[in-house]
Amino acid sequence: MADHKSLYIYSKAEAQEHGELELWRESHKENCKCARAIEDAIFRSFDGRTLQGGCAAEIISQFGFNRVNFVLSNTIREKSHDGRFSPSNKDWSRGIYVPKNDSNWAFTVESHPAVLDGFINLTRQAWRELGLYDHSHCTDPKEEPQDYTGKVLVVSPHWLKDQYKTPEFQLFYAESGFGCSPTASGRKVFGQFLYDGEQTHLDRGDFIGILKEEFLPEWASAKLQEIVGQSEVSALEQTM
Repeated sequence: MADHKSLYIYSKAEAQEHGELELWRESHKENCKCARAIEDAIFRSFDGRTLQGGCAAEIISQFGFNRVNFVLSNTIREKSHDGRFSPSNKDWSRGIYVPKNDSNWAFTVESHPAVLDGFINLTRQAWRELGLYDHSHCTDPKEEPQDYTGKVLVVSPHWLKDQYKTPEFQLFYAESGFGCSPTASGRKVFGQFLYDGEQTHLDRGDFIGILKEEFLPEWASAKLQEIVGQSEVSALEQTM
């Protein structure tokens, strides 16, 4: 699978403030390229009545889910008063953060809205077929304190590259870090991916939440027991 160019999700003003204007420019240029590619794919794939199913997959393969979703969400926002976009797709677009910039019009897809709505449906279907974890698989933060220490967390798929957008790579065991606490000023959560054991740290905002126990697969449960067992042994050795 292609290693797509990184999507810059902050505003131009934020990019200027943090010295990342070039990153914003490159991402903006790629957003525009993606929008024009979608227009071309729709033009080639719409026969006047139906839209060929493969046209969305072609664009996703070229630009990646994150950018395609970003561009489509921006388009609906820019055309929010157009009734030819379904209520479902309008609701979906609100769940994808797109910062306000005066230049967002440049990567608005200008295909016929009714046909574009069908393209968005195909894109969303391709996303659903990934079988990813979402908020419904996580504990309600209102029901229990959201201290992440020693918990299996669900990584937001928007943070993952497309080749890692699988349920397996969403599971992360949190071990330490100020980001484990919902009240600490620090944001880093240290731990490891259950699937391959990679040790790293993520930002607290990179997680959807704590995975409900009933959704923990057997392989992950076995891996978790192994990690906890090793931690207990290490703690015992330190006391000897």
